[in-house]
Amino acid sequence: MQKTITFGIPCYNSAAYMDHCISSILEGSDYAEDVQIIIVDDGSNKDDTPQKADDWAKEYPTIIKAVHQPNSGHGIAVLSSLKSGDGVYYKVVDSDDWIDKEAFQALLTTLRTFIKTDTRVDLVISNYVYEHVEDGTHTTVNYGFALPKGKIMTWDQIGHFNMAQNLLMHSLCYRRDLLLNGGIPMPAHTFYVDNIYAFVPLPRVKTLYYLDVDLYRYFIGREDQSVNESVMTSRVDQQLRITRIMMHSYHLYDDVKQTKLRNYMMNYFTLMMAACSIFSKLSEKPGADEALKNIWTELKYYDPKMYRRARMGLVGIATNLPSETGKKATIGMFHMAAKLVKFN
Repeated sequence: MQKTITFGIPCYNSAAYMDHCISSILEGSDYAEDVQIIIVDDGSNKDDTPQKADDWAKEYPTIIKAVHQPNSGHGIAVLSSLKSGDGVYYKVVDSDDWIDKEAFQALLTTLRTFIKTDTRVDLVISNYVYEHVEDGTHTTVNYGFALPKGKIMTWDQIGHFNMAQNLLMHSLCYRRDLLLNGGIPMPAHTFYVDNIYAFVPLPRVKTLYYLDVDLYRYFIGREDQSVNESVMTSRVDQQLRITRIMMHSYHLYDDVKQTKLRNYMMNYFTLMMAACSIFSKLSEKPGADEALKNIWTELKYYDPKMYRRARMGLVGIATNLPSETGKKATIGMFHMAAKLVKFN
């Protein structure tokens, strides 16, 4: 049977929560045979993740595959599941997250219809929900006003995305061949590669569709999570690495012809540069200020127009205020925004 969708689940010492993630996909599809799950054990060595992966594959051999690889990081695990899959469509679900059953049924119906009618849609976008562990609340990110609902469209038909509406990995379901054709420049042993995944393939997308359902449930608030402020600050070097890859992927004003897509990508990239600025200022590592200065200088020489847009706009100015007082003001504004939006 042709697989409608492949789910890639990167797992690194995930035994405590991976079962919930896998079960949500199986139960959400009613154990459908056209759904595929690729569990990638990324060199787990502290729990029984490898055995759990094999047990799942043994129990559901026509639905689940287990892939074992030396520890290489989230991005390489994503690529492993992408290459090992058979689905027309592909979606990543992190092992501590899960999907909603009713929303998944709607997604499956939509994808099956596209395949049955030989209608090529390169990207299906759905909503995601932040599940906040610290207070039991949740925040839904949807794309109302930014995207027409239930309509196949091109980039020329999108609206304006506000700062809380970036197309993150959680919201994206690509055609698998689109990702394979052209690749995704995922570095090994690096966090925050989901930004590359949600940025680099976009100019290859010719048609997209917004399915207004709350599909992806994103668990947030654990102290060891990669988006925890202290963790992000300690890994600012990796934030810089990811942002450099995004920078060098395109000269946006030359390479991306669709005006609305280019504006969206430029705004996304501007926020990535802002994150570099903020977490460099929060960092106490020697050389953090110099590393930040270097990436801004690199951008200025790489593409002066991208530099002016990222650095001289409101976001660039607010996250790079001069002097120690300015630094404190930047950090204060960031903490206010984080408390309001609860994104980490």
